[in-house]
Amino acid sequence: PAMDRLGGPYDVVRVDDGSRDASPGLIRRQFEARREETRAVLLEFNAGQHMAILAGFAGASGERVVTLDADLQNPPEEIPKLLREMDRGHDYVGGIRRDRHDSWWRKRASRWVNWVREKTSRIRLSDHGCMLRAYDRRLVDIILRSGEANTFIPALAYGYARNPTEVEVEHAPRAAGVSKYSLLKLARLNFDLMTGFSVAPLRLFSLFGMALSALSAVFVAYLFVMRLTVGPEA
Repeated sequence: PAMDRLGGPYDVVRVDDGSRDASPGLIRRQFEARREETRAVLLEFNAGQHMAILAGFAGASGERVVTLDADLQNPPEEIPKLLREMDRGHDYVGGIRRDRHDSWWRKRASRWVNWVREKTSRIRLSDHGCMLRAYDRRLVDIILRSGEANTFIPALAYGYARNPTEVEVEHAPRAAGVSKYSLLKLARLNFDLMTGFSVAPLRLFSLFGMALSALSAVFVAYLFVMRLTVGPEA
């Protein structure tokens, strides 16, 4: 209904990331009900959120592509906000969740990762966890041609964008189910985000390695002098 109110042609590409519940059947029934507007991409196994988004990109044909999580914590009614920004000439529009309904520790972790990323790279994403985003067709094609398998798509698109912007969007409490992002998955995603778009971590570890080597050399020299002056220990 939210898309119907826009009054123009559109496709809804539903990507099922190897679900083990009734999701594929629901998608098939929706396809049968509205074949003109519905596309379905059913992955054989769970490939992860960003690989699923790439599959959705490959199945999308529009000049503008909007990503939206299936939990609908970002209401589809917010999509026109992103499209209006694209009408103003922006090729990439990111969402910023207003009054975010998530746990305290996830909010704090997101703020910390945002701060570290902004200090170590040129990627500026106010809310990297919000997947309600709009991409120009040019960006979608570039991302698909890049061949990146393990990457963070919103940050990758930001790097390719000519005129990116962000807009505040609503965020509702989760109506059902739980997040599939465990603490370990979030840590891995954030590590990839910080190391995949900046050389600062590599430089930091290099400096740490050189400092450790220098300290080791000093310790070896100290042991050598002690051996000459004091002799072997009893």
